[in-house]
This record gives sequence, C-alpha cells and structure tokens, in this order.
Amino acid sequence: MFIAQNFLVAVATVLNIALTIYMWVIIARAVLSWVNPDPRNMIVQILYRITEPVLFWVRRKLPFNLGGLDISPILVLLAIYFVKIFVVQSIQQLAYNMG
Repeated sequence: MFIAQNFLVAVATVLNIALTIYMWVIIARAVLSWVNPDPRNMIVQILYRITEPVLFWVRRKLPFNLGGLDISPILVLLAIYFVKIFVVQSIQQLAYNMG
C-alpha cells in the first residue's frame, strides 16, 4: 500500500512543480507583452510557443472584448491556481489517507 501512496505523492509533487513553472512562464509572457520584445529572440519565441496555444484557446472562448485588454493570462493563472488547490491537494490528501 505504501507504494501506491508514494506514487500518488510523487504525481502530486510533479504536477505541482509543472503547474508552478507554467505559471511563471505565463507571467513572463505577460510582462514581455508590455515591453515589445524582439520577436527573433530565442527566449521570446520559446515563451510564445509554450503559451500561445493555451492563451489563444482562452481568447477564443471569451464571450466579450475589453477594448484590446487581454485578460487571458489572468484567466489561465486563475485556472492554474484552481488546479493546484483542488487537484494537487486532493491527490496529496488521498495519498496521505491511504496510509
């Protein structure tokens, strides 16, 4: 039983780390949008490739336009926080209750 418990703790930990990293990538992308970066820069290209599929999907689903203000990074960050609190903590509590 301890193997399943350790596996669930490991899954929760890896998921938490991945979500935290993606959260910081979204924040970096939002900050870069304020300063008009060079689109040929390798870091800028990587950030856009990693974040644009999710942000584009959120932008498409929004039923309203805020006059050019892009709130998709805020919505994605809220979704990440929700997953971290609900899913990750649920997996961790499930693992700890197994023991």
